[in-house]
Amino acid sequence: MKTQLLNTTENWGATAIRFALGIVLFSHGAQSMLGWFGGSGLQATIKFLSDNMGLPAFIAIAVICIQFFGSLMLITGALTRIAALGVFGIFIGMASYHLDYGFHMNWSGTNAGEGYEYHVLVLSMCVMLFITGGGALSWDRKMVKNHPL
Repeated sequence: MKTQLLNTTENWGATAIRFALGIVLFSHGAQSMLGWFGGSGLQATIKFLSDNMGLPAFIAIAVICIQFFGSLMLITGALTRIAALGVFGIFIGMASYHLDYGFHMNWSGTNAGEGYEYHVLVLSMCVMLFITGGGALSWDRKMVKNHPL
């Protein structure tokens, strides 16, 4: 099990995707968790997700934790597959919410809203990271290299 979870090759493509996804996701997670980058912070985000999106508070907290801590895991390449799976889960939920708006962003017209094209990109990045692992420069690779499984 440990081998399947941490094993990864020196894949620089996985490193680039992991790092880019982690940085983008971190900004959103920091908005929700810490109120950084113009975000509303933990309590207000929990309230928004509960009141407006209909999520139970414990699910709202899980979403925020996955965004924040999952992004840090992706940036460092620590338990990459677990982080990718968590991000995949929240983005399935987000994409399903955006289905009614169509594929593209549509900020004008009768069906104004944000489409799900961004979510498709994130989902495909998560699938790739789940398959390949964290790649080069990842904590996972360092652990496997220093402590062969």
